[in-house]
Amino acid sequence: MGSLAYIPVGERPIAFDVQVLVNRFVRLDISEPSRVLACVVSQSSLYDRIRERQYDDPHLFVLKNRVQHDKVRDVAIGNDGIQQSWRPIRGAKASRSSIFTGLRSSKCTKLLGRIYYHVDGSPKPGSLPPGVSAAVNGVAFFGTLTGQLFFGWLGDKLGRKKVYGITLMLMSLCSIGSGLSFGREPKTVLATLCFFRFWLGFGIGGDYPLSATIMSEYANKKTRGAFIDAVFAMQGFGILGGGIFAILVSAIFEARFKAPPYKVDSVGSIVPQADYVWRIILMVGAFPAILTYYWRTKMPETARYTALVAKNVKQATADMEKVMQVDIETEQKEEPKIAVTTRGKSGNDFGLFSKEFLRRHGLHLLGTTSTWFLLDIAFYSQNLFQKDIFSAIGWIPPANTMNAIQEVFKIARAQTLIALCSTVPGYWFTVFLIDRIGRFTIQLLGFSMMTAFMFALAIPYNHWTQPNNRIGFVVLYSLTFFFANFGPNSTTFVVPAEIFPARLRSTCHGISAAAGKLGAMVGAFGFLYLAQPQDKSKVDEGYTAGIGVKNSLIVLGFVNLLGTLFTFLVPESNGKSLEEMSRENDDADEA
Repeated sequence: MGSLAYIPVGERPIAFDVQVLVNRFVRLDISEPSRVLACVVSQSSLYDRIRERQYDDPHLFVLKNRVQHDKVRDVAIGNDGIQQSWRPIRGAKASRSSIFTGLRSSKCTKLLGRIYYHVDGSPKPGSLPPGVSAAVNGVAFFGTLTGQLFFGWLGDKLGRKKVYGITLMLMSLCSIGSGLSFGREPKTVLATLCFFRFWLGFGIGGDYPLSATIMSEYANKKTRGAFIDAVFAMQGFGILGGGIFAILVSAIFEARFKAPPYKVDSVGSIVPQADYVWRIILMVGAFPAILTYYWRTKMPETARYTALVAKNVKQATADMEKVMQVDIETEQKEEPKIAVTTRGKSGNDFGLFSKEFLRRHGLHLLGTTSTWFLLDIAFYSQNLFQKDIFSAIGWIPPANTMNAIQEVFKIARAQTLIALCSTVPGYWFTVFLIDRIGRFTIQLLGFSMMTAFMFALAIPYNHWTQPNNRIGFVVLYSLTFFFANFGPNSTTFVVPAEIFPARLRSTCHGISAAAGKLGAMVGAFGFLYLAQPQDKSKVDEGYTAGIGVKNSLIVLGFVNLLGTLFTFLVPESNGKSLEEMSRENDDADEA
């Protein structure tokens, strides 16, 4: 390996595109604004070629001076020669934080049941019938699934940026619309709410493949996993922020509008102003997305899409100029032009349903879809025993001992504590370690630990139900949740954005995410019925007898075990470029 370390700092070369200098054999790293290091990766003899050409381009001096005078703060040239900027990342990160604020609405569904399904003389507060509850949550899941498929495909056809703006506006408008659900009768209010929640889910579904794909195409291979996962991890702050906001809103309304507990006065426990609480909580999810609109409109199309899919190198260069705030002439991009145009009508232009795709990426797509599907079955079935945990440790007292707004406060507080202690730490453990230990290791570890903890909860389940042992149950439950987030819940989002060709990347990510959402439906609804007690006299109203919580946990343990096995179908992408993983350069190299 050659070195330019002995050349004075002011005379060292700096380049916008590494290929212009040494045909992709040089990488440039800017470790601080005043210092540029150039390393010859393959042959030390290439040093002479670099030295001869370092003064050929006057634009190099412009960029060098701007860097040295600390005027280019958002530029970094990574180890694979890909420049990245924080500008496009800001909008995607912030918008993801709004997603789970709108969809995670269990605290609101309890309130809806009290307000619209109150039964005079009943010993328990009103609750949504099983069919209505399934509809409220199911339409959001189904909307997300269809949005993932549709916008994933559209992102590869029209470009990431164009579709990204559509999903943002859809999320913002439908979050507000959910809170404005009109009508006085339960059927009217719930029908309107379901309508807006479907389209809210549709927009959120599009955000999955587009956010991941954009981040993967902007980031360099050294830190790509952390950049993609940081976008996904922002939804942890969305959960946390949504819970905190619900606590504040319910506390303000409780202080302003006093009401007795349900068992003291069933009618008086529901003040008329409680109807505003759930509406405000749902609508606030729109504001983080609206605040990111500026960054999304200013963010150009990714250079990889423009150059590799749209075949427009001139526009790709212009887009990079906008991101990096550097003037580069397209005429000096001769080497990149060759790299793109030599593909032509090569065998690298295969489609999603071709034999060549099946040969190259069929097992990869099976791996990403199956692991995401199996993960979400386990992840979303957590609601089976969440209410038992909260009640056991005193976080949520019996419903008839609270008024309607107090119940919102207690549920929001419990969910916020879980998010603070396990959800957010799990997400950010992955962010910090994913580029150090790799995606495969984290996913395998996560599924393995979830399997072990599920069986540890299930086999001695009667032991954990004893009052003196419930703290141990809470600890195991929290660890299961932690390793879901420090594990497959993060990696299943990252990997599909790295291993498929650019022209199919968004589509394949959308397919993988849709498989996950299908698993979420199985976990949220299928196990809700499956976990009902075997004794018909103990079954919740509106449900039929099931196999019980213990047997359901055993089934979930085997689901996680399957996830561990299917992980071996997913390739390790850590430290590899997108083109290396997708094999997009194979035909060009042969030519």
